[in-house]
Amino acid sequence: MDLHQFTVNPFYENTYLAVEGEAAVLFDPGFFDENEFRQFEQKLSKSGAGLRAVVLTHAHVDHIIGLKKVKSRFDVPVYLHRDDMFFWENYVTQAGMFGLEVEPFDFTPTHLPPQSGWDETGISFDVLFTPGHAPGHLSFYRSQEGLVIAGDTLFQGSIGRTDLYKGDMDTLAKSIKQQLYTLPDETIVYPGHGPATDIGTEKQSNAFVRME
Repeated sequence: MDLHQFTVNPFYENTYLAVEGEAAVLFDPGFFDENEFRQFEQKLSKSGAGLRAVVLTHAHVDHIIGLKKVKSRFDVPVYLHRDDMFFWENYVTQAGMFGLEVEPFDFTPTHLPPQSGWDETGISFDVLFTPGHAPGHLSFYRSQEGLVIAGDTLFQGSIGRTDLYKGDMDTLAKSIKQQLYTLPDETIVYPGHGPATDIGTEKQSNAFVRME
């Protein structure tokens, strides 16, 4: 599997495109303008794969603001944990808090529960339940490549914010310790913002959550 990163929108959010064979999956489409979206389309076209699905780690505005562009071009399912539907349903209000004007979504995403070996998209992932930054937050682990798409759970030297609505520090720390820090130390962490890191480094030196 190849993983391509796009850092997009005013929040410098990381959108990821996973490609394996003829299948492609897009994680957290934050495309803000046509140029950002075009870069994704070009990368997908060059890969020769077909987009099979959009998968959301959570439904904060910076991770879904490009979804309408994607859905206007690709008729694919969208997956989200049901515990984040509050943010999905209040997308317009979320955007308005940052001075952004958007239109509400006219469809409901498919609920994605935590599970091992989820492969409905043609690319297999272990779906990890990692709430705390958002109540329905998911992370996606690939043992084959030793990587995890962690969204806004764990960053290089930091963690996702818990001062936002429905955030909870104790829950986030538990998610990180039980779901992420139990992965092999060499696992590469691809976060929702900022550079990649690895589990071993964060267990030892993360300023917010260390493995005791």
